[in-house]
Amino acid sequence: MDIQLKRGLLDVCVLAAIKDKDSYGYQIIKDMKPYLSLSESTLYTILKRLETAGMLTVRSAEHDGRLRKYYHITDSGLRRIEEFKEDWKEILSIHRFVVKEEENE
Repeated sequence: MDIQLKRGLLDVCVLAAIKDKDSYGYQIIKDMKPYLSLSESTLYTILKRLETAGMLTVRSAEHDGRLRKYYHITDSGLRRIEEFKEDWKEILSIHRFVVKEEENE
């Protein structure tokens, strides 16, 4: 898969994982596990990129005597999810075209 396409898909997946409630790294990985496998190093790279882009914010809170970072989606992050849904319609259309071409061979 094209690395840029995969990167964009993973970004949206992480945003979707925190769309309904704030979450932290381990929980995000756990929530995504039924759908895809994501390493901690990949997740934290994505979270930093999304934070830099203004699509999420980070706050630290103490949990069991340790500081834990919680991630919160911003309006910009919510808009990115909606843009993805629209983009996906176009991707599905392209897929149907490509598959149709293969079926006609």
